[in-house]
Amino acid sequence: MGLMQDLGLDSSKLAAELAQAKVLVVGDVMLDRYWFGDATRISPEAPVPVAKIERIEERAGGAANVARNIAGLGGQATLLSVVGDDEAASALERLLAADGISTSLKRDPSIATTIKLRVVARQQQLIRLDFEDAPSHEILAGKLEEYQQILGSHDVVILSDYGKGGLTHVSKMIELARQAGKPVLIDPKGDDYSKYAGATLLTPNRSEFRQVAGRWASESELTAKAQALRAALSLDALLVTRSEEGMTLFRDEGVVHQPTFAREVYDVSGAGDTVIGTLGLGLAAGQPLPVAMSLANAAAGVVVGKLGTAVCSQRELFAV
Repeated sequence: MGLMQDLGLDSSKLAAELAQAKVLVVGDVMLDRYWFGDATRISPEAPVPVAKIERIEERAGGAANVARNIAGLGGQATLLSVVGDDEAASALERLLAADGISTSLKRDPSIATTIKLRVVARQQQLIRLDFEDAPSHEILAGKLEEYQQILGSHDVVILSDYGKGGLTHVSKMIELARQAGKPVLIDPKGDDYSKYAGATLLTPNRSEFRQVAGRWASESELTAKAQALRAALSLDALLVTRSEEGMTLFRDEGVVHQPTFAREVYDVSGAGDTVIGTLGLGLAAGQPLPVAMSLANAAAGVVVGKLGTAVCSQRELFAV
């Protein structure tokens, strides 16, 4: 049996529900650039490989990749973020428009758009170069004002924190979303989760959760730590993604664990974006949290089998 049958879902009905679902994504966006080539010799200048670049690809990353996953699954995504006033920002807008994503990218002339440049030879990364700046206070204040205006026309809010400064007002955003009766899902960063208090759901990965809660020696100890953090932050739920161990959902109703759907792990880049994007879209489409979790788990299993920042299409998800 396939996933849809296991979950008791009708694919055509779910597709129609996903098409009506509206998700507002706010957070740090970046342009992922890939330079593909071959490295067959060592530089005479230093003991490093020489990469002869043959092909260049650009993909929308960070919070933009969350929005891409929502659009790829047939949902409606609006992306609100801050970028520089530069060529990379225009490239991002072009890529997102091609994916059918509504964007409001606030341009800050005092910063450069975040770029992650990866040089790849023979399917292996040789180096990654990062270019990034924190946005100005004035631009962030304007973004918060727009967030408040458009919040009501969406079903679910996703805050995608990559630690680049775009979610400086995260506590206020959570408060506004809850006041409007909108579930707010957060992909967290750093070791201080107090700023995320009151959110509906956090989705840390295994290492991020360990950084905040400390190590655990058993499932019961993990559960105790997860439920303690959830209570301390007044969260409705906590979803810990655990790589090859699958993912575990902690709620008042108890614990739900699902093993990984991944058949072959090729590249985990962006898998967290797929998880939270699919989860938020599932909730926006009216699915209960455990069902949305199953959809997210399956979608993540698809994207880790692809190279780089990738998305799971609706066709791929329904075929699982």
